[in-house]
Amino acid sequence: MSKTIDLSNSISEICKAHPEILDFMKELGFESISPAMLNTVGRFMTIPKGAKMKGLDMETIKQELRNRGYEVIE
Repeated sequence: MSKTIDLSNSISEICKAHPEILDFMKELGFESISPAMLNTVGRFMTIPKGAKMKGLDMETIKQELRNRGYEVIE
């Protein structure tokens, strides 16, 4: 499986493809991510939209994804 994250995909799609992302996202400030959230808001929420809502720096998130071995597509 490729370790590519397309930031235009929903958080739900990304977490289905890369379940390990869930814990990492919580560490970065998306602490409210839960299985119920992934099946509701997570179906249309993207990482950039969520970061904006939570006041998180998108550049930091992208760099952390790269540090963990993911290719980030914007």
